[in-house]
Amino acid sequence: MTVSQLQSSGSSSRLQGQVAVITGGASGFGKGIATRFQREGAKVLITDISSEAGEKTAKEIGCGFLKADVTKREDWERILQLAINAYGGLTTIVNNAGTSYPNKATETVSTEEYQKTFDVNVLSIFLSTSVLVPYFLETKTQGCFITIGSTGGIRPRPGLVWYNSSKAAAMHATKNMALEYGSRGIRFNSVCPIFCGSTGLSSTFMGMEANDDNRKQFSSVIPLGREATPEDVASSCLYLASEDGQFINGTDLVVDGGRCV
Repeated sequence: MTVSQLQSSGSSSRLQGQVAVITGGASGFGKGIATRFQREGAKVLITDISSEAGEKTAKEIGCGFLKADVTKREDWERILQLAINAYGGLTTIVNNAGTSYPNKATETVSTEEYQKTFDVNVLSIFLSTSVLVPYFLETKTQGCFITIGSTGGIRPRPGLVWYNSSKAAAMHATKNMALEYGSRGIRFNSVCPIFCGSTGLSSTFMGMEANDDNRKQFSSVIPLGREATPEDVASSCLYLASEDGQFINGTDLVVDGGRCV
């Protein structure tokens, strides 16, 4: 466990005074979100299953790191306690950690692949809210939960049926909690990106090597002509977490360049 002193490198302070936890923050979307949040003045704590990657990222962007398994309640309790002890509390949680199995025929998906996908993508949402919502209610904190969903949870497609279903479940649960807790000052929203070739799961989603040719072919069906980037997702999360997004609750913010239209 490492808690670094925050570096003052931001050009604005849209998240000044906030304490944000980003799961799966060592790479990909999570790293992009953590970098942007820290730059915008938030105190950031990233979690990841990999100590090496997490410590490297935390040192690079100047934030805190805790090795944690998002499928374990005791690790969520440790996340909350560290946020309180190190930063004085918690305001924002970005449930970014996710996993999938290789894109393939659905009848070939194993029970183990199915279970891991739902544990990481759905059980983690249940545990985060089970542990953190009571804290927000007891402290009367205006909490903000952001679920990193997927366009796969909106637009069905073959080959990743149970991954898509897990994201749809997480996104629907997020909407339900937006209704349940909005009157208590806790907001819930989802950010739903399309494929990003710079994440660790890119080859898994494609079912083939995520080389330049394959990525170009995939991007050709996106109206804006390119895949999503960690910066695109980070900007959307920043909006939802900032004062600009204070009246946004129960929304699926689609970040797909128009693909799902």
